[in-house]
Amino acid sequence: MGGFFGVASAESCTNDLFFGVDYHSHLGTRRGGMAVYGEDGFKRSIHNIEHAPFRTKFEDDLDELEGHIGIGCISDNEPQPLLVKSHLGSYAITTVGLISNIEELSEMSLNNGFSHYLEMSSGRLNPTEVAASLINQKKTITEGIRYVQEVVKGSLTMLIMTPEGIYAARDRMGRTPAVIGKKDGARCVSFESFAYLNLGYTDEHELGAGEIDFITKDGYEVLQKPQEEMKICTFLWIYYGYPTSSYEGVNVEQMRYRCGDMLASRDNVQTDIVAGVPDSGIAHAIGYANRSGIPFARPFIKYTPTWPRSFMPTNQTRRNLIAKMKLIPVEALIHGKSMLLIDDSIVRGTQLGETTEFLYRSGAKEVHIRPACPPLLFGCKYLNFSRSKSELDLITRRVILKKEGCCTPELLEEYSDPDSPKYAEMLEEIRKELNFTSLRYHRLDDMIESVGIPGCKLCTYCWNGKE
Repeated sequence: MGGFFGVASAESCTNDLFFGVDYHSHLGTRRGGMAVYGEDGFKRSIHNIEHAPFRTKFEDDLDELEGHIGIGCISDNEPQPLLVKSHLGSYAITTVGLISNIEELSEMSLNNGFSHYLEMSSGRLNPTEVAASLINQKKTITEGIRYVQEVVKGSLTMLIMTPEGIYAARDRMGRTPAVIGKKDGARCVSFESFAYLNLGYTDEHELGAGEIDFITKDGYEVLQKPQEEMKICTFLWIYYGYPTSSYEGVNVEQMRYRCGDMLASRDNVQTDIVAGVPDSGIAHAIGYANRSGIPFARPFIKYTPTWPRSFMPTNQTRRNLIAKMKLIPVEALIHGKSMLLIDDSIVRGTQLGETTEFLYRSGAKEVHIRPACPPLLFGCKYLNFSRSKSELDLITRRVILKKEGCCTPELLEEYSDPDSPKYAEMLEEIRKELNFTSLRYHRLDDMIESVGIPGCKLCTYCWNGKE
């Protein structure tokens, strides 16, 4: 996914920038970066953070990164922020999102006079560089940002730092967030709304879909008003978002409680305990336990001192191994127990299947699974939600293909209907394959109600395939 943080201050912005970016470490896996502007002009530092936390990589750079304006990011793949010199002047740029038509746009820029791109070590183009090349085709940065919003398929939210301030532009459909915080003599802009609270900032303004603002130490100016239509990613609440964050006024932790509550309201299974897969399943499980009256317990504990989040390694086999290694069972709470286990989702099914097996090996009598979202039927084409190379990585698609021999749009629509016989058949096949005692997913209508904002403003593509 990735996250960003920016600061414009009357004094040094370095410490606020450092800690603000660090608070986005749960969103990215590969690289971190910071760029500042001060008396000595632009300065930048980028590090690989696959095997070490952001703080340990960057704390030795802070003396060299002195400035009063800065932007930084945690990135899934590409090195950024980038420093750019063009007819628009010098600026630094960082982005979050996914450009699904990147080859088309890069060719368009080359045809319009852009000379070359620097390929990353993987041979792919850096989407942030492609965004900069598009911006540079226009007469002003604001016009360039609007152009990017018009031509990018997928999503792109960006920060652009100039010597005068920071341009913050939320994706045209608002799939990812951007919020401004304030304190005396400074303003910040952040992906996660909690990231600036301990730095002394308070909420000032949440950008709407497609909104472009210019931020200085004294405040912000709206350069492009938001559009009414919005499709914010629902998975921010289900999984990606940190519990203390809020999007569109809805707190992540509170939404997850409601999610678990509604799961329990449609369920009648009787178990000894309710548990959540650490970390994102825990709040859902608390909501379920509170509604059902079944005691909440922690039958396994995540060993956090040395193991990062399971999706951090790029190799799937290594991610599965880390997911297994970091969960330590509490056999006294497992042996002889009937358990209801809530995870945020089932993607491939590999990790949850292995988790279930080790619960059985630890003496569990029953393991009932309740994912906190509906079955994932479509790969996300708007954000870097998954590294899956094919939709057949989804366990739902594999089950449907095995049963039907194809996955037509008509079939997928039927399988996404929680009241259809085919939906029930799919769940039973998944249950048997992963050796669950029972399986019941959260319904799409209930999940939308759990969020609490109009469903037309939520992106639900990965569950129902609707734009």
